[in-house]
Amino acid sequence: MRIVFFGTPAFAVPTLERLLQHPDFEVIAVVTQPDKRRGRGGQASASPVKQVAIAHQLPVWDPPRIKKAPDILAALNDLHADVFVVVAYGQLLSPALLAMPRHGCINIHGSLLPKYRGAAPIQWSLYHGEPETGITTMFMDVGMDTGPMLLKATTPIAPLENAVDLAERLAHLGADLLIETLLQLQAQTLVATPQDDTQATYAPLIQKADYCLDWQRSAIALHNQIRGFYPHCVAQYRGERLKILATVPIASAYWSALPAAAAEAIAAIATHLPAAGTSPPGTVVHLLKGQGPIIQTGEGSLLLRQVQPSGKRPQSGWDFVNGHHLEVGEALAAGCP
Repeated sequence: MRIVFFGTPAFAVPTLERLLQHPDFEVIAVVTQPDKRRGRGGQASASPVKQVAIAHQLPVWDPPRIKKAPDILAALNDLHADVFVVVAYGQLLSPALLAMPRHGCINIHGSLLPKYRGAAPIQWSLYHGEPETGITTMFMDVGMDTGPMLLKATTPIAPLENAVDLAERLAHLGADLLIETLLQLQAQTLVATPQDDTQATYAPLIQKADYCLDWQRSAIALHNQIRGFYPHCVAQYRGERLKILATVPIASAYWSALPAAAAEAIAAIATHLPAAGTSPPGTVVHLLKGQGPIIQTGEGSLLLRQVQPSGKRPQSGWDFVNGHHLEVGEALAAGCP
């Protein structure tokens, strides 16, 4: 089976590598996003997918807009591919592209469709506190993740798992599911199921405002926001930005996922924390030895396990307490004025 692979970030790499290793499939070309300037030096660097393509000496194209690249479109058409595989490519495919491969275009999507159609399904599933998620393979059409579904794989979401960790798991789950999808396509046993549009939810592009923490929200809502948009959520402390990287709501369903010593330490003080409403949201109400500060929220309390002060490296919550001589009664402000 002759395959053209469309993909860009690290999430797409396991699938490309599995295709390259499989004897039944031949990756004949790769399409990815253009090089981007990254890091303090601002040097241009290739996407993770492009790096793999170059290492395997594959033809690779990286147009800014594939729809506006007639030479590349003509070259893709001349390849007479059996299928286009699309994993987090970052651009919509035109009807002309969708019609090129003999068996159509197959996409790996990081949710259980029709839930969380769109650009950021992993992040928004965490933000909304979903207990499980998964991968869906589908035939692509002109809509945004609206095509007929092929196969699904489901996985639970751990209570302290963040977007980076979940994406890594889903990337490998997606690679396995894509191989099975293509094998069934090859054997002519693949069955497509239309999506129920009435059950659809959406996962739009993440905006900077989504990173701003508001301590008026509940501890669980803040925890889900922080792990969903990891590592970008911010608060204000002593007039400077403070990234909040890892948290634990003071509720047994969450602290039981910690190492035993940490869970025992939280359990020992949980019933002794100030009652709700006795301190303004954002107030430091306890300093848990070896763990970090506990913050009053609009509903419940939140342990800060890992933070990153402005201009510094990530550090544990307890190192933050000691390094800044944090005191009970101090307050963290909302992330954005």
